[in-house]
Amino acid sequence: MKQASQSEARKKDTREKIQLGGLIAKAGLRYEKRALLLGLLIDAASRIKADDTERNRLIAIGEKAFSDDRD
Repeated sequence: MKQASQSEARKKDTREKIQLGGLIAKAGLRYEKRALLLGLLIDAASRIKADDTERNRLIAIGEKAFSDDRD
């Protein structure tokens, strides 16, 4: 039982990582250096914690990108 639970947790973790990688590709950053990507994410994380306006602006950009795919 414990092994099945661990296997499911690994599958869920793998799926999440694949989806996150897809976001990097969707943003057009597939070929950027990993250090740059991490720097962007760390900077964005600090900015959205401090500024709701910035958070909402970035959410709007992301939602538009997703809706463009559906069209």
